[in-house]
Amino acid sequence: MDAQVQAVDAAQARSDGYFSDFGSALRYWRTRRGYSQLKLAVDGGVSQRHLSFLESGRAQPSRDLVLKLGIVLDVPLRQRNAMLLAAGFAPAYQERNLSDPELGSVMQALDFMLRQQAPFPALVVDRLWNLVLFNEPAAGFMRWLLGMPSDAAIPRDGSINVLRLMLDPNGLRPRLVNWQAVCADSLLWIQREAMADGPGSEATALLAELSTLPGMAAAGSAEGQVPNLDRRALPFLPLTIAHEGVELNLFTTITTLGTPHDVTVHELRLESFFPADGATADWFRTRFGAAK
Repeated sequence: MDAQVQAVDAAQARSDGYFSDFGSALRYWRTRRGYSQLKLAVDGGVSQRHLSFLESGRAQPSRDLVLKLGIVLDVPLRQRNAMLLAAGFAPAYQERNLSDPELGSVMQALDFMLRQQAPFPALVVDRLWNLVLFNEPAAGFMRWLLGMPSDAAIPRDGSINVLRLMLDPNGLRPRLVNWQAVCADSLLWIQREAMADGPGSEATALLAELSTLPGMAAAGSAEGQVPNLDRRALPFLPLTIAHEGVELNLFTTITTLGTPHDVTVHELRLESFFPADGATADWFRTRFGAAK
C-alpha cells in the first residue's frame, strides 16, 4: 500500500481501531486488496466517478452499496460492520457471546469436535487467539507443560492468550525445541488479523507486543518489525516439545468456522494437535486415553 495513503488512513482511524469516515475505510480496503478505482467500480457496478466521490467524502453510499463493496473486497464481517457504522448505518452482522442460547447448536458442534480429537489436544480460540474452549487432553497437556496441579482450573473466558503464552520466554517457549519456526508462523497468523482489522486495532497492538518480545529477531523478524508475509507457510505447523525428559513430535492444523451473518462464529479457530510419530501417539494415549 502507498506509504502516504497508509499514513493518512492511520491518522483518520479512530482510537478503537476503525475508521472515522467511510471514504478512508473504503480507500484502505481497496488499496489493501490491490484494486484500482476502475476495477472496483466495474466489479461493484458503480461509476468510477461515484467511487472517487465516495472516497473523497463528496458522496455518501447507500447501505446496500456498502455491503456490496464489502463483499467485492472480501472485507471481514467485523470490518464490514465498521464500514456501515462509518457510513451512518446500523451493523448488518451480529456479534454474540458464545453463551448466547441462539449459539447453542454451534457450541454443541464445537464440543463434539473437541471430544472427537481425544486423546489428543484441541482448543478453540477467537480472532486474537484468546482461549475460549478446549478438550480435557488440552487442559491436561497445558497443566503438565506449565507445572500446574492436576486439578487446577483453566479459564474459558478468553483471559489466556495462546500466542502470548507460546511466544513469551517466561511461558511455553523454553519447552519448544523448534520455537523459532513456531514464533515465525504464529506472527504470520496475527499479522493477517492486524491487516484485516486495519490501523490502530487490537490485533495491531498485539502484533507489536509479540514482535518486540526477546528473541524475535532470531525467529526471522527484526525487533519491532512485522514478519514477512511473502514467506511460504506450510498448511500445518510442526511442533517439537521437550519437557521432563519427554520429547513429543506433533503437528497442528487450524479449522475456521464461518457463517455469513455472525461475526463471533466467523472468527473462531479450532486448533487440533496430532502426533507426528508412534511414540508421541502412545504417550498421549497412555496419559489421556480415558479423557472424553
